Amino acid sequence: MKLSVYQIDAFAKQAFEGNPAAVCPLVFWLPDAVMQLIAEENNLSETAFFVATESGYHIRWFTPTVEVDLCGHATLAAAYVLYECLGFKGDNIVFDSRSGLLNVTREGEQLVLDFPAQPPEPCEAPEQILHAFGIEPVACLKAEDYIVVFELEQDVLEADPDLALLRELDGRGVVITSLSTHYDFVSRFFAPNFGIDEDPVTGSSFTQLAPYWSERLGRSKLYAKQVSSRGGEVTCELKGDRVAISGTAVKFLHGEIEI
Repeated sequence: MKLSVYQIDAFAKQAFEGNPAAVCPLVFWLPDAVMQLIAEENNLSETAFFVATESGYHIRWFTPTVEVDLCGHATLAAAYVLYECLGFKGDNIVFDSRSGLLNVTREGEQLVLDFPAQPPEPCEAPEQILHAFGIEPVACLKAEDYIVVFELEQDVLEADPDLALLRELDGRGVVITSLSTHYDFVSRFFAPNFGIDEDPVTGSSFTQLAPYWSERLGRSKLYAKQVSSRGGEVTCELKGDRVAISGTAVKFLHGEIEI
């Protein structure tokens, strides 16, 4: 069996920026174990698979170790493949997923993801987080991930956490964030329990960050950067119980999997 595979740099303006995702368009679903092996072989933070349906597409996402409920950058990458590589002509792509219906629209060069908001709730910072980063946070909150707010942008830029301690936590991962001099805020994301020590740009994390920063800064539209070594710029806008997450993408490769 031969399958097409694309590698797309999401939330990037040129190759080698943003977050690389593999995208595999399918005619029918493969066994879960096979899709997990493909994701492991790709060895990227996410591999997206999608199958056409009567109303759009059904999408699933796999890290090298596990299937996940929601992934922003790989959804953006899948939409890019449909628009730019497979000739999709509609104004709106509807992806059905484990997190419900996800809409993607194209606005010029930007792809806009419409995702459910996940407002984080304040919580006491776990001891593992305090010791892993060695910095007292301004605030700690939790939704799908722990959201750890630092006072200084430099604290986010220079963080070098003890990943073994982060593996002891529940939830998907840990987002660290702060105000920024050049953006509304910056962030980084760590999910060692999901096979991702540090994710370059995590679209789904902005479903949690946008509600927090929107309330704190008093406006709904925000411009952010995930300051990993690759880095990626993200515009996010809180719209009631949804978050619009916008970014650009570029194709790095198109190849063929033979299994």
